[in-house]
Order: sequence, then structure tokens, then C-alpha cells
Amino acid sequence: MRPIFTAARAHIIERMLGEFDLDARIQSLVGRLVESFKSDERTRHIGRGYLPSRPEIIHITELLLEVAYPGYYGRQDLSDSNLEYHIGELLPRLGRGLYLQIFRSLCHQNEIDGNYDPAGSSEQALPLDAKAREFTDQFLEQLVEIRSLLALDVQAAYDGDPAAVNTDEVIMTYPGLLAVSIFRFAHALHEMNVPVMPRAMTEWAHQRTGIDIHPGAKIGRSFFIDHGTGVVIGETTEIGDNVKIYQGVTLGALSFLKDERGRMVKGYKRHPTVRNNVTIYANAIILGGDTILGEGCTIGGSTFLTSSVPAGCTVTTSPPELNVRAPKMRGAAAIAGDFVV
Repeated sequence: MRPIFTAARAHIIERMLGEFDLDARIQSLVGRLVESFKSDERTRHIGRGYLPSRPEIIHITELLLEVAYPGYYGRQDLSDSNLEYHIGELLPRLGRGLYLQIFRSLCHQNEIDGNYDPAGSSEQALPLDAKAREFTDQFLEQLVEIRSLLALDVQAAYDGDPAAVNTDEVIMTYPGLLAVSIFRFAHALHEMNVPVMPRAMTEWAHQRTGIDIHPGAKIGRSFFIDHGTGVVIGETTEIGDNVKIYQGVTLGALSFLKDERGRMVKGYKRHPTVRNNVTIYANAIILGGDTILGEGCTIGGSTFLTSSVPAGCTVTTSPPELNVRAPKMRGAAAIAGDFVV
């Protein structure tokens, strides 16, 4: 039976809260926290002018999904008569939000690089303002092309999954399509060298779907991730057309180059190349920038690869030896002992 929240209980809780008093310790706690903020610049954003907004980037991503799949995301009462009005109202909101977050991302990177003084003249931001407007225009011009790619991804998911009832179901429910959709928008921004924002978009998709695709990866047409959970696709991965991968697949780095000070070197090819028409089954791990999966090959589940596979080949692992122990039973029907399958 659900307990009743009586006035007596309310009085007890109020009295207990009244007895919880930080006054005696607040000055010490504040002082120690402020000192920790000042002592480590890596975990604070203080005394600087610009930072892109994560909630606003997520909102922009949701607007992009509405543009990509009208009627499925956002407004649902669309018709031939009001569609043009709806998109005409949506695009300016999208454009303004994009411009502002791209601008803030560029200014943030400029601050990190030491090229901007937040106490200086606002004229310092003018070149970045022009660049943000240019990037926003370039991105908006790519929307039709990105939608065409996504239509092929939707069809690939429908064709590649016998459980798919129709493309409506694919768009509304498939986590693989959601992750790939957000990736394609983020990749366009990444190719323009917009900092922070593309990664924020794909990491939001990662949190939503369990699929981690770096916005720097290159992915061809008609790409399908089935089930999806646990998929990892690294920054320098290259994937061709008509590729299908299942849950738990990792396209990762085999090792990391380090400089003379022991820090990781960035910007070189670390992740595999997957040619056209390849299928990679669940939990396969493919590592290394020199690893190439040839056209039309099939990689079996739970395989571990660090070397290339020729075109048309199938790679599998030997099934493990299973030891099955029969239950011990009493009486005449008692069965004891082990046997091997």
C-alpha cells in the first residue's frame, strides 16, 4: 500500500531541513572550490569570452532532423499546401542558430589558440563573423545533397533488415539511422573545420543510440548499421558504398604514435579502410590505419583483425569448444558426467 504523505511527515522533513545548515562551513567550502578552479585551467571556462552552447547545438540538431525527415520530426500536420510555408519558417531559425554556434565555436578556438583578447575591441571578431556567415551559407546549400544521401541510408536499412516493415518504421525507430543522420550533418561541418560543434552533435547521438561515429570519418552511400549498440567508428575510418555493419563492431586504432615527449601524435591515418559492398557482423574488431577490407568481403562475428583482407573473401573464427555439464538427477534416471559438444 502506498504510504500517505501526512502533515506530520511534512513537519518532520521541514524540521530536518532546517537543521541542515552550511553556514559554519560555507566560507571554507567556497574558498577551497574557488582555489581549485584557479589552480587548474583544464576544467573551467572563466575569464574568456566565447563558448558554444551544448543545449543550442542539440536544438540545431533536432531542427536538422526536422529538415531531413519532414513530418517525422517536429510538426506532423504537414501537407502540400503548408509544406513550403513550414520550411520557409524553419530555415531562418535554423540558419540563425547555426550561424551563432559556428561563430562562437570559431571564436572559442581563436581564444584557445591565443589570438583573441576578450578585453579587447569587438573588431577582433569581425573576420570570424564573416567566416561564420560563409560556413552557414555553405552548410545550408548542402542540405539537399545530405537529404539525398539519407534517403539512400533509409532504403539500405529497409532492404538490409528482413524485420523492417516499411521505411516509416526505419525513420521513426532505428537507432542506426538516427546516428548516421546526425553524423552526415556533423561531417559537413567537420569538413569546413568548424571546431567543437560537430563532435558535440555526434556525441549527443552517441548518448542517444550507443553508436559512436567520429564526425571526421568518411562514409559512402547506402550505409546501414543494424541494431547498433556498441558500434565505434574512429576519426580516420574510410567506408565505401553499400556497407552494412552490426552491433558491437569496432573500426579502431591499433596503436598510437607518440612524439619525443610521449604525447600522442594527431592527424595521421589510424583507422581501417572498408571498401564497397562489405558486411561486418556483430562484435568484430578491425584495427589499424593500414588495414583494408577489400570490396565485397564478409567479416564474421567476433573476429579480430589487424591486417588487410582481399576482395571477395570471407573471414570467420573457429567456433569455441563448448563443455556442457548435464544436471545431476536422483533415482534411476540419474545422469552424471560431462560431455563435449
